[in-house]
Amino acid sequence: MTVSGFTFNAFSENTYVLHDATGQCVIIDPGCYERAEQEALRSFIEEQGLQVVLLLNTHCHIDHVFGNQFVVDTYKVPFLIHEADLATLRSVPAYAPSYGFARYNPAEPTGFLTPGEPVRFGQTELEVRFAPGHAPGHVVFYHAPTSTVIGGDVLFQSSIGRTDLPGGDHATLLASIKSQLLTLPDDTVVYPGHGPATTIGQERRTNPFLK
Repeated sequence: MTVSGFTFNAFSENTYVLHDATGQCVIIDPGCYERAEQEALRSFIEEQGLQVVLLLNTHCHIDHVFGNQFVVDTYKVPFLIHEADLATLRSVPAYAPSYGFARYNPAEPTGFLTPGEPVRFGQTELEVRFAPGHAPGHVVFYHAPTSTVIGGDVLFQSSIGRTDLPGGDHATLLASIKSQLLTLPDDTVVYPGHGPATTIGQERRTNPFLK
């Protein structure tokens, strides 16, 4: 499995395309809002000859969901989130204009993720791990064969997700990190929702929030 990343929108959000040798791929957290950002994502998929089969959200804060409807309209694929984040997703249209995003076009999920039930595409299987605290229905996607986790806004390089947004809870987030991420091997690469990639081992040793 290969991870390709893009940084989109005013929040510098990381969008990921996961693809394997079959050419099938999933899009995770499409943050593309401007037309140029949408075209960058579309062009990459076309140039790589990829077939989009699924849209996933780690969680549903505004910066991670801008491109959901674009992906659904363009590729006609299922769209999955954790059910506990449905209210988070449905709240975005009410506040998007106040952030300057009046053209946000909301999408409704077609189904829900269940922790412990894998997500499959091509020859790839992703483990769904429930990691609330930053958002009520936050999940992360772990791929053991490549020691990779798509972590959303749970764990960052030398930081952790904020917990001052609706549904956030600091103690819950720390418990999620300890049970769902720090239980992974040290060489596991964490692809976060913002900023550079890191590893579980580096964050275990140096992250000041985990001391």
